[in-house]
Amino acid sequence: MPVENDAVLREILGFQAVAVVGCSRSPGKAAHDVPKYLDEHGYEVIPVNPYAGEILGRRAYDSLADVDEEIDVVCVFRPSDEVSGVVEQAIDRDDVRVIWTQLGIRDPEATRRAESAGLTVVEDRCLKVDHRRLYG
Repeated sequence: MPVENDAVLREILGFQAVAVVGCSRSPGKAAHDVPKYLDEHGYEVIPVNPYAGEILGRRAYDSLADVDEEIDVVCVFRPSDEVSGVVEQAIDRDDVRVIWTQLGIRDPEATRRAESAGLTVVEDRCLKVDHRRLYG
């Protein structure tokens, strides 16, 4: 079951390295503004976008498989039908602890696979909104 408990959400928000799949270069889009907020609050944001060389002053990777940095949380800003592929890439890594899909993004089968692989899943929630709510 995806996480709904505030105590567990606080624990997840304590992780520092957040890969943002679908990170955008365009201010005003949630896929840009949420990672920017995280960056401003001390998180190590790792942009994943095959169409960008750099986002928020950081190297953008083509896929999770290409990231050579440690990842704690994978934040997903891709359509629900693309979550399965992101989950597979996350499972293939040894460092990912959490899959977090943003508002409106759900894939129950991918969630089951991620949880079966030992990953924690937060689904259909905004990381920025929960951070603000829990940490003001």
